Amino acid sequence: MATQCSNHYLFQLHSGLIDWDTDAASARLMATTFTYNQDTDATWTNISASEHANANGYTTGGDLWDGAVTVSEDDTNNRSDVTKANDPTWTASGGSIVSPGAALVNTTTVDDTVCGYIDFGGDQTATSGGTFTITGITLRLAN
Repeated sequence: MATQCSNHYLFQLHSGLIDWDTDAASARLMATTFTYNQDTDATWTNISASEHANANGYTTGGDLWDGAVTVSEDDTNNRSDVTKANDPTWTASGGSIVSPGAALVNTTTVDDTVCGYIDFGGDQTATSGGTFTITGITLRLAN
């Protein structure tokens, strides 16, 4: 599972417009036809038409990526990570939830910045009664 940050997220971060200690974010599952582009998929408006349908236990707008925030500096590996304690979860009902990945959207910014995209490496499926959970989300900036 790979997470790729959008260029707009990097701009917002360097401009001081994102503060992970206070900002809210959500993970939003994308439709199977979605292909992420870190250059053009800057805001939720750019990609909202490709969100997974509001069906089978998935609610459009996604699930909060929340809980205790950890921002860490790793000088050995030359990187900084942002993690939150709670994992976004959906329970499939009345059919399957199928998605190739999830957009991480900062919902506090004026433009609903797409911070990044988690590529599941292919379609993942939770059948009716099953749970679709994204565990261990980390936004990483590295040199």
